[in-house]
Amino acid sequence: MRVRLGYVAIALELPKVTSSSNVTYTYYQKLNTEEKRLDKLKQISYSNTQDLKKILEYNIEREIHFYRITSALIPLATHPEVKWNYRELFKADFKQIGQLIKNNHMRVDTHPDQFNVINSTNENVVESTKRNLWFHAHLFEDMEYPQGKMVLHVGSAAGGKEAALKRFKENFRKYPKEITSKIILENDDKTFTAKETLRLCKELRVPMVLDVHHHICNNDGEHVMELLPEILDTWKGDTFPPKIHFSSPKESSKDRKHADFINGQHFVEFIENCKRLNQDIDIMIEAKKKDLALYHLAQSIKNLRKEWNWLDNSTFEI
Repeated sequence: MRVRLGYVAIALELPKVTSSSNVTYTYYQKLNTEEKRLDKLKQISYSNTQDLKKILEYNIEREIHFYRITSALIPLATHPEVKWNYRELFKADFKQIGQLIKNNHMRVDTHPDQFNVINSTNENVVESTKRNLWFHAHLFEDMEYPQGKMVLHVGSAAGGKEAALKRFKENFRKYPKEITSKIILENDDKTFTAKETLRLCKELRVPMVLDVHHHICNNDGEHVMELLPEILDTWKGDTFPPKIHFSSPKESSKDRKHADFINGQHFVEFIENCKRLNQDIDIMIEAKKKDLALYHLAQSIKNLRKEWNWLDNSTFEI
């Protein structure tokens, strides 16, 4: 069983490097000519794409093969009042980013923001969600990276869970294949449990991302190992191994806020439970300290389980 560790968006060991610089619509409106507005968008987008390349190069140097790209890479890319041809302007940059990923056998994905709700009762939200998800689908297309996936939660429970799940399926099936083929669904910490999300994924034939801490916060009494074999099965036929999210609570066991680092003991106990399934997995570390949390966890694992075999800085076998 091989396990690869990844982290989210920001490399804290790279000072003053961020691929998430933003331009608010309010600021954009204050610029008094179209030329100034476009120049600002181009300036920030160029900075973000160049810094993304730096982060990817850093990951390659540090032997980190799994990474989540920010959803804020291109400012105002999906704002209905801002129409600018960023795809053509940054075509070469996107292609370079994709080549960097593919040439170094990396896995990257995205996680569109929480306000994207496929099963909203508000049709305007459903449409704006589609528009936002097109950004992610186009990014993978422009990177020439067909393996790219975007993680979403099931979303709203308005009208009751069964009605909400029905709404999700109906709206999902109306979305274009270019979007739905990229979607992977994650259980959340308040509403849709891992069991409910799994049922939906099986019906739609969509891979499921198990969030271990969300399951601890929100379940109907099932042990995670009761569900894990079927969750892993949703990934059959995919290019990459199943993906799992792992975080530690900031305070009490069901605190939804993420801690700075990962509790190493809890992590190795989870991996030992997974071992009997003998399935390679990629684990996204969701911790405030980002890449530093990955290094901290790797050291904790080495201290706690000296017999586990490390293949490089972020990959081990048991």
